[in-house]
Amino acid sequence: MIEFSIKKELLGVNGVLNLDVSMKLENGEFLALSGDSGSGKTTILRCLAGLEKSKAYIKVDNEIYQDDKVFLPPQKRSIGFVFQDYALFENLSVERNLLFANQDKFLCDKILSLLDLTKLKNRKPHTLSGGQKQRVALGRAVMRMPKILLLDEPLSALDVNLRSKLQDEILKIHKEFNITTILISHDSDEIYKLANRMAILEGGKFTNIGTPKQILLKTKGSQKFAFYGRVLEIQRIDCVFLVTISIAQQLTQVVVCDLEDIKVGDNVMISTKAFNLNLSKI
Repeated sequence: MIEFSIKKELLGVNGVLNLDVSMKLENGEFLALSGDSGSGKTTILRCLAGLEKSKAYIKVDNEIYQDDKVFLPPQKRSIGFVFQDYALFENLSVERNLLFANQDKFLCDKILSLLDLTKLKNRKPHTLSGGQKQRVALGRAVMRMPKILLLDEPLSALDVNLRSKLQDEILKIHKEFNITTILISHDSDEIYKLANRMAILEGGKFTNIGTPKQILLKTKGSQKFAFYGRVLEIQRIDCVFLVTISIAQQLTQVVVCDLEDIKVGDNVMISTKAFNLNLSKI
């Protein structure tokens, strides 16, 4: 069981933000955190890892990581952290990067095999692709056999196909070692594929907690589907509008009769109701 309550004052672009969140996770759960930039997602991970101080209560199984009297430093917390920028040791081989976290050679070989890195184990990070580096970073974090694995948008810089492949690797690691995992992601496909639980963070507070299906699946009214995107272009053709929209790193075009007050740059929801396509501003 992992239990945490974190309070911290943050200074963002819109002024002071009071982060105030609490959560209980069963061992082996996969939690996805989502929300606007600056809402406090990364701060939560850094506080859990002991990289930032806050007013917090953090308990993992029967061990207190932080309360009013205790503050365990990062190296004494059973936590693995995977950053966006890999943070690998450039002078060490792939294998030595993993063994730096834990000298267990058997475990190292197992993780190298799981992540399809065995043939690359003697290579230095600067000779690897972005996806390969991210697999090494993931493997090194798992080498500590942590009770919690923290993933701060580790796949955001990768292309769609590579991202999908690494999602499979993360899921494989999660199931193999049953590590409680917390992922920050803005990708609904990624969240639905990986997580069994999801929390939306807005203004420093959890505003919605549930399964990805409960939160992401839109079933209001008689809608058959609903997607969110951003309007890139609007063209008028006779009495209808051809609207180009970016959805999850892909472009689509829809034809609608009425745009109301929608303009280029607006975030919109595309949905169907009674067999008609609707475009509404959000």
